[in-house]
Amino acid sequence: MSYRRPKGTYDVYPGDAARQEPHERPDLWDRLYDAARDLFRRYGYAEVRTPVFEEAELFVRSTGETSDIVRKEMFVFRDKAGRELALRPEGTAGVVRAYVEHGLYKLAQPVKMWYFGPMFRHERQQKGRYRQHTQIGAEVLGSGDPLVDVEVVALLYAIHRSAGVREEVIHLNNLGDVETRRRYVPELRAFLERHRSELDPDSVARIETNPLRTFDSKDPNTRAVLREAPLIGEYLSEEAAAHLRAVEEGLEALGIPYVRDERLVRGLDYYTSTVFEAKSPVLGAQDTVGAGGRYNRLVEELGGPDVPGIGFGTGVERVLLAARAAEPESALDAFFVTLSPEARLPALQLAEALRAEGLSCELDYAGRSPKGQFRQADRSGASYAVVLGEEELSGGFCTLRDMKSGEERRVSGGPKGLLRAIAG
Repeated sequence: MSYRRPKGTYDVYPGDAARQEPHERPDLWDRLYDAARDLFRRYGYAEVRTPVFEEAELFVRSTGETSDIVRKEMFVFRDKAGRELALRPEGTAGVVRAYVEHGLYKLAQPVKMWYFGPMFRHERQQKGRYRQHTQIGAEVLGSGDPLVDVEVVALLYAIHRSAGVREEVIHLNNLGDVETRRRYVPELRAFLERHRSELDPDSVARIETNPLRTFDSKDPNTRAVLREAPLIGEYLSEEAAAHLRAVEEGLEALGIPYVRDERLVRGLDYYTSTVFEAKSPVLGAQDTVGAGGRYNRLVEELGGPDVPGIGFGTGVERVLLAARAAEPESALDAFFVTLSPEARLPALQLAEALRAEGLSCELDYAGRSPKGQFRQADRSGASYAVVLGEEELSGGFCTLRDMKSGEERRVSGGPKGLLRAIAG
């Protein structure tokens, strides 16, 4: 009997890169993780790790009882003591829970954290979306400064740029404060009531619970109705409008492309004030690469003090898919081709010396012919083939072949000479 991976999941494995989806390639995962971790360090973020499962009620309280996550997508189970638990569908709730549980609000604020790990949603599988997906996320707790919003957006944008995502634009909106909602929600609710018969069932249910979430509907009839709906930008309080202007000025100062999108609301109930999505046209209709926003009431909602927060999440699968158009760097610096048995040990010594200097090297361990070794060097994506045979050993040099151009040259000087030739 043979087994296959569960529906909505995938494997990351070494193989023929030309035949693999980007998210199946371990070299691309490593490159993205290393780049993101380095950026988090430079921005002053510390790593946080939380369990992959939490009390189910945590996600009900944070994302909202009427959210698609709670109603349709959570993987829920009971432990042997009868407690209802859920595999985490998103990262923010667990990080905020840890912030409250461990009293991190007593530290100097803001507390800036990042995470990298699997999330689980029972959703329909489509390109770049899976029931288990991996998310890179950041949360900043303890500051309502609009420049924090700018930093968070800039960090998300920098991570995507480092991965090779191009043509990205930030879609920005502000969902207002308490005063804004008090003025806007009754107007929106009245509009929706007048068009109740034209709305999809989920949007009808949200008229009372959270009417702003109707803007998140994918139903074409509902979206057509909402084109005539009042927009929140017309109702922003002075404080909310000033916050939005400050964020826009910050993005402009950093040269980050953005557009105002007054129909952007995000899919979770905890968002307040700033919300944003990073979109790239290379993904087609499903063009969101990452997203986030402010959740100024969530810490208090989960048992902590009245502390504002903001964060983002970006799926590794979506990032790598969006970056596919960018030409990937070679995963391997050098593949050693040995033309005689006597050359194998010197090749291993040279490879080990280059590895000690930070280069990636591979040798043939399958007994291939020289022709087969060159084919394997090509398949591996190596930048160079380092050739060692009787002539090279007796002459004290090696032959270096550029795998793109096919150009060959002799390199002497031992490991240092070879390092200079490959690394420049």
